[in-house]
Amino acid sequence: MKAKVYFSKTITPQKVLELYRMLGKELTGKVAIKVHSGEVGNQNFLTPDFWEPVIQAVGGTVVECNTAYEGSRNTTQRHRQTLDRHGWTKHFAVDLLDAQGPDLELAIPNGTTIHKNYVGKDLVNYDAMLVLAHFKGHPMGGFGGSLKQLSIGVASSYGKGYIHGAGQVEHMWDTPQDDFLRSMADAASSVIDYFHGNMAYVNVMKNMSVDCDCCAVAEDPCMKDIGILVSLDPVAIDQACIDLVKASDDPGRDHLLERIASRNGELTIAAAAGLGCGSREYELICVE
Repeated sequence: MKAKVYFSKTITPQKVLELYRMLGKELTGKVAIKVHSGEVGNQNFLTPDFWEPVIQAVGGTVVECNTAYEGSRNTTQRHRQTLDRHGWTKHFAVDLLDAQGPDLELAIPNGTTIHKNYVGKDLVNYDAMLVLAHFKGHPMGGFGGSLKQLSIGVASSYGKGYIHGAGQVEHMWDTPQDDFLRSMADAASSVIDYFHGNMAYVNVMKNMSVDCDCCAVAEDPCMKDIGILVSLDPVAIDQACIDLVKASDDPGRDHLLERIASRNGELTIAAAAGLGCGSREYELICVE
């Protein structure tokens, strides 16, 4: 059976909640809501106001992890200041999962490149996860969506370096590209296994720059907004986003596709599918 991906061209906070409810999935227990807090200086990340209706409806805790590079989110102190500055703590309960060590180590017995994943230890406090992703390009991964949120997003600061270096943190910036991409898929699979399918995914195709929300200096969006997608399948939702970009007649789509192709970004999707994280075959259900 093909995975179901619900899609609407209407991009509003209320539409996010409407589409989420169409999944018919109740996230039971204590829910972690993974967001991207946005690097200070970035103009493209999706703000707390945009996500507020769905976060309030689910009633979970917003979660984030520190970064592995210099900036406004690479230490607990700086990241908490950024969370305050960007309004996350004003709107929601927020948990910085790796605010204090030691990290939680997740095994990846079937990993193709890495066999363990380091995530913020506070992950043990949650029974479910709602992944709220801003679909856009990325300087290293080619694109960012739900799979990146599951991998780099949930990894601790050390864990991010471990994924980037394909198991060798000292090579986080010079590891072979395909090894990095496969490591992301491996890491994502460990988080999916941890929650035993008690998860849901939202990708918003808005403010689509070739750069990530982790860039303090990012290019402006290169193509028009496309819409909102929700699914219970992280592979299908990311694949659907890529396919919608390819199908667009927007003159800026080639710039975004070049970024994705030049980094071999779709390998992450293929690798995740190979690990059983989901299916690249999906049914796109269009909603007015």
